[in-house]
Amino acid sequence: MTQARLPDFEAWAIFAKVAETGSFSRAATEFGLSKATVSKAVGRLEAKLRATLFHRTSRRLTLTDSGRSSLERARRVLTEGEELEQEAAAQSATPRGLVRLAAPMSFGVTHVAPALPQFLRTYPEISIDLVLSDELIDLVSEGFDAALRISVLTDSSLLARKLCTVRGLIVGSKAYFDAHGRPKHPRDLTAHRCVSYSYARTPNTWHFAHARQGDFNVNIKGPLRANNAEAMLAVARQGLAIAQLPEFAVWSDIKERRLESVLTDWLPPPGGLHLVTPPGSMRPLRVKLLIDFLARRYARMPWA
Repeated sequence: MTQARLPDFEAWAIFAKVAETGSFSRAATEFGLSKATVSKAVGRLEAKLRATLFHRTSRRLTLTDSGRSSLERARRVLTEGEELEQEAAAQSATPRGLVRLAAPMSFGVTHVAPALPQFLRTYPEISIDLVLSDELIDLVSEGFDAALRISVLTDSSLLARKLCTVRGLIVGSKAYFDAHGRPKHPRDLTAHRCVSYSYARTPNTWHFAHARQGDFNVNIKGPLRANNAEAMLAVARQGLAIAQLPEFAVWSDIKERRLESVLTDWLPPPGGLHLVTPPGSMRPLRVKLLIDFLARRYARMPWA
C-alpha cells in the first residue's frame, strides 16, 4: 500500500506570495521568514513537481508555464489560510459558537436553566445545548464540552473540579411523622416506608455517618424506586414515605414546612457538585467562559 503524503501547504502559500510580490526577499519579509527558508520552500515544490516554477535572473523573477498553471490554486491555499486565521482570531476576540452542557434533571431545571439567561445575555453569540438527564453521560463519545455532576466521583480520565458540597437530607411530611413516628437512629428506618433512588450505587441501602458514633448502614424498603428527585419528592410531600434527597431539592420545602428533616446528627456521606470536562487543557473560549460562569455561580451553595 502506498503511504499517503501530506501536501506541502506551507510551500504552496510561500510560492503564491513570491509570485504576488515578485521577489523572494519581499515574500520573506511579509511572512517574517528568512530568504533562505522561502527559497528552500519553492525548491521543495520544484523537486516534487520535477518542474521549474520561476525563471530567475539577477534582475528579474518571472513565472514559467508550470508556475502560471499552478498559481491560481496556490493563491487559494494562501487566501483560505489567511481567512481561516482571521476568522479564528475574530472568534477568540468575540466568543461565539455552540457549547454542549449536561446536567442532572432536577438540578438542571431548578438551578442551571434559570442561571443561563444571564450568561446568554452577556455572550449573545454563544449558544448552549443543555441536556438534562440523571444518567451518566459519556462526555467524550457523545461530544459534550462539560457536565455538572452531583456525586462522590470515581477516578476517571475526565477532569473534575468540585464547586461546592451537596448534603443529603432525610425528609418526610409532618403528616407522615405524626402517623408513624420520627426515627431517632438509622436502624429505626427498617420500620418505615422509604423511597429509593435508582441510580444510587446501593439503592436499597442508605449509608450514614455520625460525628461520635461512626458509620451505620441500613437496608430500606418502600413503595417507590425512581430515577428522578422530583418523583421522589412528590411521594414525600404527600406523606406516603420518607426520602433521602439532596439539600438543593428540599430546602424550600423545609423552609415552607412542607417537609421536616430528621436524623440530623446522622447524615449521609456528603457528595459534591462537580464540573466535569473531557481530558485535555485546550478549550475554545466559549467553553472556558461558560465553565468560569458556572464555577462562580456555584462557588457557594445558592440553596443554603
